[in-house]
Amino acid sequence: MKPFTPKLALLATGLALSWLTGCEKAPLPEAAPRTAAHAADATAAFKAGLALRWAPIHYQDTDVTGAHGLSGKADYLAAINFDNDWSGTNNWNNLATAAATGHGYYSVVETGTHWFITYAFFHPRDWTDNVLAYNLDEHENDLEGLLAVVKKDGSTYGTLQGIVTVAHSDFYSFVPAGSPLQANQEDIDGTLTLESFGGGLHPVTAQEAKGHGLKAFPYYKINGDGLKYFPSATTAEAPASADDRDVQYRLVDIFEPNGLWDQRFNSALFTSAEGSFVKSRGNGGANAPWAWDDGNDVPGRGELATDPAKLVNSYFKNLGAFDLTYVDNQYKGISR
Repeated sequence: MKPFTPKLALLATGLALSWLTGCEKAPLPEAAPRTAAHAADATAAFKAGLALRWAPIHYQDTDVTGAHGLSGKADYLAAINFDNDWSGTNNWNNLATAAATGHGYYSVVETGTHWFITYAFFHPRDWTDNVLAYNLDEHENDLEGLLAVVKKDGSTYGTLQGIVTVAHSDFYSFVPAGSPLQANQEDIDGTLTLESFGGGLHPVTAQEAKGHGLKAFPYYKINGDGLKYFPSATTAEAPASADDRDVQYRLVDIFEPNGLWDQRFNSALFTSAEGSFVKSRGNGGANAPWAWDDGNDVPGRGELATDPAKLVNSYFKNLGAFDLTYVDNQYKGISR
């Protein structure tokens, strides 16, 4: 055996340092992907919290008459894939046997000064009880909703300044008492009611029976039977009856993997990526949020969801500091 010399000691020290350094460096190749994934998860979690914070308490009028209303079920909120598929031409028929649990779809777009949250509610049937108008006033698949305008103010979830709702092919704007927003190129159509829920005030909205146009409550309201939905991050309930005032709807991110946005090229659901739903019956039609349009206003087709800062800048004035540049807009491929 050779004596342990200073040279051997130096070599041993070098080997030990090399081994230790190698152990420390081994995890590094995975560190960057984990950090990016964690950041994406944190962003998605924040958006979900923001959407829940300002999600509407939602009244849904129901009509229990008429053969196509299914004793009120045709007015229940539902998931777009409530029948476990993403086909749009079997929804009318499948509603008779599949459960219609409350769902509400959302997306969050952000500038330096505001968050813009789109909410959308789906019904498998847009229907009528007028037998003579079955082919004229009905269609399969219906999706209407609203845009919530939230000002960043240093608090976690900001301040709600107003909403713009979708009722068929027209948009309507409403602001809560005390909002600084004033009418610009479009009239303000009324005062937005707020109701306390989950520790904060939420906007209150309502949809009519049959055609499901959406406005702020009480500009539409329940007439007789009806439902009152409350937002939830996790729970989607089916109403106990057509007159149930305590039902939860679950919020679903439009951009979740394999979700609504990812389905935009699905020809079984949309006629094209522009976002018009297919249908097996009826004369009318419905659109995804990126295709909602009020033909009488300045913003173009879909811009309520895809370019909400432009729409808000057109609809309102007295906006104060208002940034038109997006820092997060997944419709345009801009992500944090």
